[in-house]
Amino acid sequence: MNKNDLIGAVADTSGLSKSQAASAVESVFDTISGALKKGDEVRLVGFGTFTVAKRKASTGRNPRTGEPMKIKASNQPKFKAGKGLKDSVN
Repeated sequence: MNKNDLIGAVADTSGLSKSQAASAVESVFDTISGALKKGDEVRLVGFGTFTVAKRKASTGRNPRTGEPMKIKASNQPKFKAGKGLKDSVN
């Protein structure tokens, strides 16, 4: 399922038009992204938890030349599925 499929499914199940569903889906994504950007955790009980993990700076190797290179520190979004989501899949 891609984003357009998700928007179509939301429109069908909620009775919204596709443009309203697209706006709702975009709003959810933007809200989650904004909260993670601020360093907050987004916990959706029964679905899962979105968090931000900090990666330290490290040294890697350029695969083409084998030269050492520095990899900057970064923040990575993480998702951990909740019990309700796990149970619905199994």
